[in-house]
Amino acid sequence: MEQISQSFLTFIDQYGYFAVVILMAMENACIPIPSELILGFAGYLIFAERMTFSGAIVAGMIGGMLGSIFAYLVGSLKGRAFVDKYGKYFFIKKSHVDLAQRWFDKYGIKAVFFSRMLPVVRTFISLPAGFAHVNLKQFLFYTFLGSLPWTALILFAGLKLGENWKELLAIGHEASIAFIVICVIAILIWYFKRKK
Repeated sequence: MEQISQSFLTFIDQYGYFAVVILMAMENACIPIPSELILGFAGYLIFAERMTFSGAIVAGMIGGMLGSIFAYLVGSLKGRAFVDKYGKYFFIKKSHVDLAQRWFDKYGIKAVFFSRMLPVVRTFISLPAGFAHVNLKQFLFYTFLGSLPWTALILFAGLKLGENWKELLAIGHEASIAFIVICVIAILIWYFKRKK
């Protein structure tokens, strides 16, 4: 695994924004590459002045959206049986798809937004959205809305950690939970201010 991760880092180091697009597309197309690895290292490259923050966000979002659309279309056009049968060839675990499915069954289209900030689920949530044939425009809206703050947060954390950016790989789960809590508090504050 360490060797594979290093090859991803070398790819980003050599090809910059293009590599971020490709790897984020792969991650969101359900190939389990941690976004903390991709965006954390990109954040370090911003720290090293080899990337810009805005450029890395654009690259991360383009890749994330492309991968999410691909996974949605696989779910929508091929269905669950296809994913269960062939997913193993692309390192897609049935248990991970089941987890994303439970989230989607419980929260519907809104799960597409919130799950973008959760480990594992964020990678696979596009599949159950596709299985359910949710409205594509709604899917894209919630995907963008959930992906943007997460992408910015991990890039910013990588930038601030600098040469210690790999700490993100160890605290990725805790960062997700903290981010969800912050988002919920922000939404509640906004809601109650509007009601006044």
